[in-house]
Amino acid sequence: METYSYSNITAASAAPGASGCSVLYRRSARDIPCTSSSPSRPAIATKHPYQVDLKAGKRYAWCACGHSKKQPFCDGSHKTAAPDLSPLRFQLDEAKSVWLCGCKHTKSPPYCDGTHKEEFIQKAELPGQP
Repeated sequence: METYSYSNITAASAAPGASGCSVLYRRSARDIPCTSSSPSRPAIATKHPYQVDLKAGKRYAWCACGHSKKQPFCDGSHKTAAPDLSPLRFQLDEAKSVWLCGCKHTKSPPYCDGTHKEEFIQKAELPGQP
């Protein structure tokens, strides 16, 4: 079983975590809080989290690049807009309502940790806005 490390979390692939979430895949260089449009850093998709109702056992792909038009989920935009970033694929063991990160700079992906309240996020220009 492979183990992936991301910021302050480490999860074994396809192994249920303490939160009832199975992390299926992760590859990213998102540790640096930056609003740059560099392809290796996420774009800030929005300055708030998304409340979503998730089903047990269903596989989800959380957008990690910030370019998806189907936020907070991946639509494949990273393939051209940010090829160095990949979505976080996960599934829950039980159905629940959760807050998924919209700013893409959380330290607990895919969940919101309040990073969107920080000044660098609040002062950032969003893609497609002047």
